Amino acid sequence: MSERFYSFNRYLRERFKERVHRINLDAGFTCPNLDGTLSRRGCVYCDNRAFSPYARAGLPLKEQINRSIDFYSRRMGVKKFIAYFQAFSGTYGDLPALERAYAVVRAYPQIVGLFISTRPDCVDPDKLDLIAAFKKDYLVWIEYGLQTTHDDILRALNRGHNYGDFLKALELTRARQINVGVHMILCLPGHTRELIVQDARRLCGLDIQGIKFHALHVLKGTDLEKAYAAGRVVLPRRDDYVSAVCDFIEQIPPHVVILRLVSSALKDCLVAPEWLGDKTAAIAAIRAELERRGTRQGNLIF
Repeated sequence: MSERFYSFNRYLRERFKERVHRINLDAGFTCPNLDGTLSRRGCVYCDNRAFSPYARAGLPLKEQINRSIDFYSRRMGVKKFIAYFQAFSGTYGDLPALERAYAVVRAYPQIVGLFISTRPDCVDPDKLDLIAAFKKDYLVWIEYGLQTTHDDILRALNRGHNYGDFLKALELTRARQINVGVHMILCLPGHTRELIVQDARRLCGLDIQGIKFHALHVLKGTDLEKAYAAGRVVLPRRDDYVSAVCDFIEQIPPHVVILRLVSSALKDCLVAPEWLGDKTAAIAAIRAELERRGTRQGNLIF
C-alpha cells in the first residue's frame, strides 16, 4: 500500500539520500519538574530510564556517541547520525553548559543533525540563538513536550506549564527558523475523541514541522502507576489508540513530518498496557486503519 502519512524515515531519506539513525543522549541535565523549581514529583507518567538508554548512566557524551556510532554502523551499516539530546529537558542549563554539550557533535563528521527534546518553559532567546547557530552545519530541530493543548489535563499530569507557554516558545523558536516537533500523548484520562480532534485542529493551524505521538502507558515507580493500581486510570486498548492516531493524522497538513507513530518503553519498566510491547504490530494496525478508511494525512483539514 502507498504511504498515507509523511514519515520521519521518508523525510530523512529525501534530505540525505540514505538511512540516518538518531543517537539518544543524556547530557546530564535535569528538569524543573524534578529539581524543586516547579515540583519534585515530575510528570505523573514519566521515568526517563524507560526510553533513554543512557539516562543517568553517568557516561560522558563522547562515550555515548562512540558506543552508538560503533553499534549502528556495524550492525546496520549506518553512516550518518543525528545527535538527539533526549533525556530530561535538553535546554535546562546555563548557556556555557549547553554550549559545551551541543559542541561535542562537532567532533564527529558522521553527525548531520542536532535534535533537542525539552519543555516549552525551558527556552529563552539566548538559548535559542545558541541552537540556531548550529543550522549552518546541521539539520536542527527542537522537540517540545506539549502532550495536549488542554490546560486542565496538563494540570492533572503535573506538567507545570500550559498551552500558552508552548505558543510563546513556538513563536520564539520559529522566529529563528528552527524546526519544531511537538510531542503529543493520546488517550489521556479525560481525553475524549472530541478533545483529541480539537488538539489536532489547534496544531494544524500552527507553524510546526513535526508531531511525535505517544501512547499513554504506565511505568514502574510513577504516580500514574499508583493511580492505575487503585483503578483510577483506564488505559487505551490498542484499537482505541490506533483510532485516535488516525483521527489526528487526518487533521494534520501533509507537509508536517510524523516523527513517530507510537512510543515504546523498556520491558523492565513497563507496567501496562501489554500491547505496547509489540510496537511493530501497533504501527501495522495504524497503517491498516488508514487504508481501511481510505484516508491519509490532511484528508479532513477544513
